[in-house]
Amino acid sequence: MVSLIPPATRNRVGNRAVFVPTRTATGMYESGAFVADHVEPLREGQVQPNGVDLTVDAVYEQTAPGRIERGDKRVGDRRELRPVNGDGDGAGEYRLDPGAYVVQYGETLRVPDGHVGFVYPRSSLLRNSCMLNTAVWDAGYEGRGEGLLQVGHALELERGARVAQFVLSTAEHDGRYDGDYQGERLSAADGDSDDDGGDDDEVGSDAA
Repeated sequence: MVSLIPPATRNRVGNRAVFVPTRTATGMYESGAFVADHVEPLREGQVQPNGVDLTVDAVYEQTAPGRIERGDKRVGDRRELRPVNGDGDGAGEYRLDPGAYVVQYGETLRVPDGHVGFVYPRSSLLRNSCMLNTAVWDAGYEGRGEGLLQVGHALELERGARVAQFVLSTAEHDGRYDGDYQGERLSAADGDSDDDGGDDDEVGSDAA
């Protein structure tokens, strides 16, 4: 697929590199076709007029306290939930009681220079008394990220279902993302596409 990434002007302010889109205005959302060039893998029906739908790859429940400090952070241990009614091909569904869960997406996202990314919940979640919360996705980020799924009423969620939409907006930015989550789960993208959703393992991270 031909890349549709527009050029970005790289200026310097002091010792910092500032990327400025060459378009006449910032804060303009890109088309779904543009966003699709920065998301993989894609299935039929994921590309929307103004973005790309993201799917559920795994669901976790936090089991231990995390910690956020002024200069560091630690993600608390998590338990990966096992989908039920699976047939061994990675399918199945999660039966979620009201509460908070971490959803990991099945797609690798890349935020190009001159842009910022946002992830919004699909309306089907909202209509089922659920909400998906995410943070800003900085320019330069690449990885398979996650979001906070808040379930207000019991929900049956099929693995691989579309739960969010990823959009890109033009934006100036000071440098590029190089934080702890850069490249997250990219190795898993090559090796775990055929697993069955986990075995209720405990997962934790001191670096994230």
